[in-house]
Amino acid sequence: MEKQEVMGKKRIKGKMVILLSMMMLSPVFAREISMPPEAVYTAEDRLIFDRYIAYVGPWRSAPTDSLLEKTALFFLNFPYRSHTLEMPGEEKLVVNLREFDCTTFVESVIALVRTARSQSPGFDIFLHELQRIRYREGDLRGYASRLHYTSDWFYDNEKKGFLKNSSAGLGGIREEKTIDFMTTHRNAYRQLKNDEVLLQEMQVIENGINERNGLYYLPKECIAGKASLIPHMSMIAFTTSIKGLDVTHVGFAFQEEGRLTFIHASSTREKVVIDQKTLSDYCAGQPSCTGVAIAEVL
Repeated sequence: MEKQEVMGKKRIKGKMVILLSMMMLSPVFAREISMPPEAVYTAEDRLIFDRYIAYVGPWRSAPTDSLLEKTALFFLNFPYRSHTLEMPGEEKLVVNLREFDCTTFVESVIALVRTARSQSPGFDIFLHELQRIRYREGDLRGYASRLHYTSDWFYDNEKKGFLKNSSAGLGGIREEKTIDFMTTHRNAYRQLKNDEVLLQEMQVIENGINERNGLYYLPKECIAGKASLIPHMSMIAFTTSIKGLDVTHVGFAFQEEGRLTFIHASSTREKVVIDQKTLSDYCAGQPSCTGVAIAEVL
């Protein structure tokens, strides 16, 4: 099973890091988001961004699903790497366009699409968009402000107007389960392992998730029958029977010649791929997968 980046030790190997002091772009951004003091990226990340902007130019005015597709395909065969956001020290806005885990692939694609549609698609705009997507209410205020749980990520980004959760409308069912994987597995997280205050902050966040009305998802046995109705390049999240956890993997639905598969950063294939299996067959082959939650990117 593709695993959400929830366990294991984290490290950075031989990468040049640039710390960028960030400036407010306008009073509108100042009201909407409090900017972090610095972002972390490499010179290669900046070059990849520039290549992407040149590549995507002809499609900047295309419908959202087409722009998402072109953006995701730009990164086809880029390498997979786990724990790409876990760096020493305080939480920073990490940019890595060289390699992806499943979550950073989705976040980067959506942030790039939002950047490409902007009036002036520069790297500073991309940094703003990435932070807005990745952090609760778009505000980076430490590790706990990152949207670690995918159901929380859906909820927050739908409130921002970035997504529309389509799971219920496609015939999905609601599951109410206790979400507490991070705090009940604190030793798997460097930040939580020895920090009681941060652990309590995460418990408050989990309690907030659990006070909502659960997560709608389409059971895996229903996917084949609904495949033609799942929008091309909608975000899909693989729900799980693992105790305390909502989702184990994410990607984008990919409709191709009447066949529904998905494009994702695959840990088993070790790169970004259009999966060879249909979405239904993939889920059927994963014992802990219960189905998929679906959200259209707006």
